[in-house]
Amino acid sequence: MATTTSIRTFLGNRLWTAPCSRLVQQHSNILSGQPVGQRLLFSTTSQVAYAKPASKKGGAVPVEPKALLGRPSNNLKIGILGVPNIGKSTFFNALTNSSVPAENFPFCTIDPSEARVVVPDDRITWLTAHYKPQKVTPAFLTVIDIAGLVRGASKGEGLGNAFLSHVRSVDALFHLCRGFEDPGVTHVDGSVDAVRDLETIHDELLLSDMDTLSKVHQDYEKVAQRLGAGKTGNAVEKKKRDDFPTISKLLAWVEEGKDVRTGDWTNEEIEVINQQYLLTAKPMIYLVNISEQDYLDLAKQPHPVIKRIQDWIDIHHPGDLLIPFSGSFENQLSLFEDAPEEKDMVLEDASKQAGVKITSALPEIVVRGREALNLQQFFTAGPGEVRSWTTRTKALAPQAAGVIHTDFERGFIMAEVMKMDDLKELGSEVEVKAAGKYYSKGKDYQVEDGDVIFFKFNVTNKKK
Repeated sequence: MATTTSIRTFLGNRLWTAPCSRLVQQHSNILSGQPVGQRLLFSTTSQVAYAKPASKKGGAVPVEPKALLGRPSNNLKIGILGVPNIGKSTFFNALTNSSVPAENFPFCTIDPSEARVVVPDDRITWLTAHYKPQKVTPAFLTVIDIAGLVRGASKGEGLGNAFLSHVRSVDALFHLCRGFEDPGVTHVDGSVDAVRDLETIHDELLLSDMDTLSKVHQDYEKVAQRLGAGKTGNAVEKKKRDDFPTISKLLAWVEEGKDVRTGDWTNEEIEVINQQYLLTAKPMIYLVNISEQDYLDLAKQPHPVIKRIQDWIDIHHPGDLLIPFSGSFENQLSLFEDAPEEKDMVLEDASKQAGVKITSALPEIVVRGREALNLQQFFTAGPGEVRSWTTRTKALAPQAAGVIHTDFERGFIMAEVMKMDDLKELGSEVEVKAAGKYYSKGKDYQVEDGDVIFFKFNVTNKKK
């Protein structure tokens, strides 16, 4: 089964669609037993393949994987971004079952809070029921609550540079917008306007990247002019000279008001981009915090703020994902985390009131956050432990083995792979083998989301 990226967004029980200007993979899914539509999930950081020119000898056309924007790590973090007093800390508390302060004044959050949240996955639930292991370890998503940003942050307003450094430290962003009116919750700009807040955030991120790239450009330009096309200079200087055209291209791009993540960059350019830690290079998912009643009414009538935000996204970042939720409703549900029967009663009452099945939006948000980071899961399973392991998409088998232990990667021999769908359909590992669907894979195998893997390795020499 090929790795796919979900293109669905859960808007209560409504479907919002948007055009997409990039190739995406898609599949259909079912959430909470309800049929759902499909929504394009766009990210220029998605890994795709492109063909090299055909061989003159008429051989097979080689395919090179498209490089990913962002640092090459499996331990990636997603931050919650937005202006003050829009419900970021309330959302963080509900999402991670935490208790960070969420008071009604700007910059209630100063130091970023960090927590891990379990990634919902029916596959590990099935594996647990099948193997009945002594231990179960699911996958986690690391989420960071970042202080609110105000206009002028790139010039030092509000928390200024401290805020932007926190944004720089994460790998993707939940861009939270306020879609509710409440006179008891003040707004830093005096009134609620979600599109104005969107533009504030995007402007400040762009201005920060312009400032960063302008300084880098000046430095690289001096070196490039001094060295020219000659071979003088040390390795660092030569690297700056060679990277100068890409830096110039990047600076021109952001000065046109365009996010770095929306560019069609070559692998060589992406290597340079990843060294700059640019804010607009990070994948972004938009979240709209609406009132509890509006959330329950989504199946009956469109929400005007959601429509305005969707229209803005369609114009400026077509295909980006938009998910509405209610911070107050999710916070109420989180109070019953240790009492599932009572939580079910709350959801049942909400469903009766809405006239449709109501579920929490948080599982969908967590899964989409993982996908925005280009992460995937593979599993190891047996009576001792069922465990979900995280890799970047298209990771090779030795790299996936190294997530478990460095010795696995260093002494990698082979990976024995079962597809989750085959295991569920046939019922056991024995039947999978009997059907000829138990595969032995070598070092060039690209691990796919949902693979169940047994690694063979042998380490004979000590690591130097």
